[in-house]
Amino acid sequence: MHPIIIFSKMDFSQSNLFGYIEDLQELTIIERPVRRSLKTPEEIERLTVDEELSDIERAVYLLSSGQDIQGTSVVANLPVLMRQNPAETLRRVLPKIREVLHVAGVEMQLTAAVSFLTVLQEELVSIHTYSHSFLHIILQNLEHRDAGVSNAWLETLLAVIEALPKETVRHEILNPLVSKAQLSQTLQSRLVSCKIMGKLANKFEARIVKRDILPLVKSLCQDAEYEVRTCMCRQLEHIAQGIGAELTKTVVLPELVELARDESSSVHLAAFETLVNLLDMFDADDRSQTVLPLVKSFCEKAFKADEAILVSLSFNLGKLCNGLYGIFTPEQHLRFFEFYKKLSTLGLQQENGQNDNQVQVQTLEQENKYILVRKNCAYNFPAMIVFVDPKNFHLELYSIFFCLCHDPEVPVRYTMALSFYEVAKLLNSGVYTIHKELVTLLQDESLEVLDALIGNLPEILELMTNGGENRGSENKLLSIPDLITALTTAEQRAATSLKWRTHEKLLQKYACLPHIISSDQIYYRFLHRMLTIILTNNVLPVQKAAARTLCVYLRYNPKQEQRHEVIQKLIEQLGQGKSYWNRLRFLDTCEFIMELFSKSFFCKYFFLPVLELTHDPVANVRMKLCYLLPKVKSTLRIPTDKHLLQQLELCIRKLLCQEKDKDVLTIVKRTVLELDRMEISVDAFQKRFYENDLLDQEKDRQEHLLLEMEQLEKEKQQNEGRSTNINNKIFEKKRRDSKTSSVLAKRITLSVPGSSSATSAGKEDKKSKLVRSQSFSTQALHPKYNALDKCPNISSATGYTCSVSGMGKNCMLSFTDDSFQTHSGGNSGNTAFPSSSSCNLYNSADQKSSGNKEIQTRKVNLKSRKSNSLRSSDGKKGNQKVVEAAFWCDKVGAAEGLSNAWNE
Repeated sequence: MHPIIIFSKMDFSQSNLFGYIEDLQELTIIERPVRRSLKTPEEIERLTVDEELSDIERAVYLLSSGQDIQGTSVVANLPVLMRQNPAETLRRVLPKIREVLHVAGVEMQLTAAVSFLTVLQEELVSIHTYSHSFLHIILQNLEHRDAGVSNAWLETLLAVIEALPKETVRHEILNPLVSKAQLSQTLQSRLVSCKIMGKLANKFEARIVKRDILPLVKSLCQDAEYEVRTCMCRQLEHIAQGIGAELTKTVVLPELVELARDESSSVHLAAFETLVNLLDMFDADDRSQTVLPLVKSFCEKAFKADEAILVSLSFNLGKLCNGLYGIFTPEQHLRFFEFYKKLSTLGLQQENGQNDNQVQVQTLEQENKYILVRKNCAYNFPAMIVFVDPKNFHLELYSIFFCLCHDPEVPVRYTMALSFYEVAKLLNSGVYTIHKELVTLLQDESLEVLDALIGNLPEILELMTNGGENRGSENKLLSIPDLITALTTAEQRAATSLKWRTHEKLLQKYACLPHIISSDQIYYRFLHRMLTIILTNNVLPVQKAAARTLCVYLRYNPKQEQRHEVIQKLIEQLGQGKSYWNRLRFLDTCEFIMELFSKSFFCKYFFLPVLELTHDPVANVRMKLCYLLPKVKSTLRIPTDKHLLQQLELCIRKLLCQEKDKDVLTIVKRTVLELDRMEISVDAFQKRFYENDLLDQEKDRQEHLLLEMEQLEKEKQQNEGRSTNINNKIFEKKRRDSKTSSVLAKRITLSVPGSSSATSAGKEDKKSKLVRSQSFSTQALHPKYNALDKCPNISSATGYTCSVSGMGKNCMLSFTDDSFQTHSGGNSGNTAFPSSSSCNLYNSADQKSSGNKEIQTRKVNLKSRKSNSLRSSDGKKGNQKVVEAAFWCDKVGAAEGLSNAWNE
């Protein structure tokens, strides 16, 4: 059906026309007024600075009468001024900065803290000058009312303390610290004092710390404000490292035990984390009698108290379990392991035994904390493998590992991807058990997970393919196809995303594959994909990464045919491509070729195609080629590559004479000067090129080794093919012989003995068969073959041999080119020519005459056949020519002959 279109006549009268105009005005987009940010003449005058002023004068002027943004710019530029003119900067600029900072805003304060730290780190002035000029400014702004500014100056001060001499620290920092840490001081002052004491504990000897700092530490641990107690508790770790194990046991541990029982959750959380970090400093008694009970109490409170304790416990559980491993009983060991299993699935709905009413509704904040707990469990998974023992991984930990790798939240899977390499190292020979999880993470829907996994991808793949000592080769080979599919899928997903850095990183890591999988798998699944990326991708770093990886694949490909095919495609599709972008990538690829291959390889395949680009119509291609020419020349050896050197010089002359682009011509002239200064290496070793020559010789040796391996492989295949053909011929010959023997046996079993009631016609038939048998026996005893009984293998003058085999009355005569062989039936005994006596048993007087006639006839036939076979053997020398004549005797005749012989 077609829609019915109704045309109505539009009225363009004056009244209706105004109506249309009003409608159009309603549809028009009303432009918003653009706010012009033009400065007034007064503002322009105030911001204008005389151009003739020096940098120091301009800085002083801007700090004195400029706006805040100009003053902030001067403070940020302080390290540059210190490099240019340190004396004038210290004399004129730094005092002005000190004055301005009293009234400066937050932005200038933060900028000043960073600039002061940069001056210290770059050592632009001596430490004595720094402590005299900068330290007082840092200490004055340390207690700024803004917490962010105060922390920025504090970080600068803590860095300065490490560089200052001890005496300066004692007089300028430690002595004023005693008054700053008193309860009468502000909260900010006491918090700063806590952090400074943690830094000073590692600056002085233990006796000075014990005398001057520990009393202040005990006082701040008992402070009325929980923020101060928390801050001091976190600094006890640094103080313990400064005073040693003895004082830690007598002074720090009691304070930690008391703080662990604090009413504030943040205080006892800080005490728990400090205890875990100091486990190595406690002996076995302290761990079992003091630390372990505290840890148990924390685990009991974990699910009842604030979730922050649960998060901290999940983060430190791996360190805690391994730190207390020696004092755990089997029950405690199992209890902590079950606790970890419970944390690893926290927040996930259990399908077994629960319904919708039983599942508690989780708030968003709780859900985020549960995700953080599972993420911490993934972080601690390698530590739990050590705790449980890698031998028990499959029974105890594999289910947890599976759940964490398939967790619905990206942060959990991301952490598992980061720790995957550590897990693989710990499993060692049992690494094949986590192959499926590797495939799962490679095919993860989140590229963040893939990015985390590919950081150690070469090491992981090497462990996967070579690390399983107890793994059967069959299982190993079966697992590789899944792995290859996962790798190709991961690359395709990265290619279709907008995260080109992940794609670039992945392609760089894929350069390890020649050490992991076979060259054929690389050739058919990865190498052509790299070439496609070079040709089609639009991101330059990705193209370069693909080009280098392709060169690595080419470097380790042992099949010369495949290598030539790839080289031909590189030259045709890149070097001679229609797009100038492809020709630029060809030059990038040639750089990687020169890096990875020997000089002779580059000269053989890529030297002349590179020089052809001197005639490229695009100036950028010629320009890039000019930059590459010094490297190209370094691949030459004299006198072997003298003709290539002449080609290079000819191309340079053409560029100098014919180049019309000014930029290219400038680079050509610069390149010519550089090429003239270069020294070309000769075939013999020289001292100045010794290391490079050795490296190139090793590359060349490896390339020749690949060619030799390919040649050996071809010879092996040819030998296997020949042996297969010989075996087939032998098998066919045996098959024919066995078939002949089976036919003989069948004739014997099916024969029937004669009777006295046979007809006269039957008797005549029997007599004729007996005559043929006797004539054959007479022929077999011809004097020409009398010596065969003694020498069974004798070649005649014509190269022919003959063999006669008989079984009862059945006889077969065969002539061959090569050897004289005896063919026997299945039930025959010793195969031999019949003797004259045995033949005479079958002869009669009237049969002799007819037999002699037959012998003469057969001798003529044999001679004619022999001459024919000789003529045919001239065309196909060595082929076996067989002429067989078989005469079968009926069993009745055979039985009559035997009975006559017996009677005689």
